[in-house]
Amino acid sequence: MSMHEHLQWMEQALVLADRAAEQGEVPVGALVVRDGQVLGRGWNRVIGDADPTAHAEIIALRDAASTEGNYRLPGATLYVTLEPCSMCAGALVHARIALLVFAAREPRAGVICSQCALLESPWYNHRVRWEEGVLAEESSRRLQAFFRARRS
Repeated sequence: MSMHEHLQWMEQALVLADRAAEQGEVPVGALVVRDGQVLGRGWNRVIGDADPTAHAEIIALRDAASTEGNYRLPGATLYVTLEPCSMCAGALVHARIALLVFAAREPRAGVICSQCALLESPWYNHRVRWEEGVLAEESSRRLQAFFRARRS
């Protein structure tokens, strides 16, 4: 995919992150795309749904799987505004996502490159390629503003 396409999809993920923030959730948004079509959208909903698994990536994967009628999403790309945690990284493998594109690193709990390289683990039977940094500054600004407002 071209950088233009990555920017286009990540901009949509940032809009979903804004939706999360409006609902008092950590501003993370995600979408699943294949062949130029959005299959699933998600934003953090852990508080509103009282569900510890309701991360943006999981919601987007659930939406895409429902759209496709299949839990496997071969050839799909997941765009997310923040580096995934271990739960979400595992879900990407199980869903057979081809490519992960994330905006900002998550230095405390990110497992793609910040704390470890979980997707490179030899025991997984599927490899998810990944790219980082698409609109990272925009995503970081949203996260910083959200947590600054929460502390005050």
